[in-house]
Amino acid sequence: MSKYGQYCPVARALDILGDRWTLLIVLNLLHGLGHFNELERGLPRIPKSLLANRLRQMQQAGIIEKRHNDSGRSSTEYHLTQAGKELKPLLMALGTWGEAWAFSDPVPEELNPILLMWWMRNQVRVDQLPDSRVVAQYDFHGAETVSFWLVLARADVTLCLTDPGYGIDILVTADLATYFKLWRQRISYQDALDLYGVRVDGIPRLTRAFPHWFGWSLAAAPEPAMR
Repeated sequence: MSKYGQYCPVARALDILGDRWTLLIVLNLLHGLGHFNELERGLPRIPKSLLANRLRQMQQAGIIEKRHNDSGRSSTEYHLTQAGKELKPLLMALGTWGEAWAFSDPVPEELNPILLMWWMRNQVRVDQLPDSRVVAQYDFHGAETVSFWLVLARADVTLCLTDPGYGIDILVTADLATYFKLWRQRISYQDALDLYGVRVDGIPRLTRAFPHWFGWSLAAAPEPAMR
């Protein structure tokens, strides 16, 4: 970790936070992701060794702490300390600045469909889901032609990279770049349907409720699962 060597609170903060990936790790932790493999999925271009190194540095700096549990999935979870939690307003302000001055349409190298699905899976509003399980299939085209499935239930939300074998209740068909812009709220849901060719087909009562099942801002994620 390089240091600026200045007796200045901004320089001291950047000594801790200025390395690449650090603030994005904090952002993922604010989303409620705490296991190493969750963080790795949320940062698909980070080498595993670099992620481990950043986590060690952040722990030494007092931004995160490591906790052990007996859940059986993974014995180690990372949690923000009070110092880490107080970075949320900074990241929100940075996001506001980025939206105004550094954000435009996505470029091809930013269109990672698995990351998009991971974001959606982690921000499902489980309290808005119906009582029975719903299976949503996403068929993307454009930058990539690929399909994914979300198995949505109040007890658990599962992202499937292969067909889970259930009947499909909702079918979403969309250009990948368009759905990225929808997810980042650069276009409205209604405009996506009316003007940008996004289709949401299936059982009418479910398709009407579908846009209300997702959070569009920082939200804690339920425990993840992948097939």
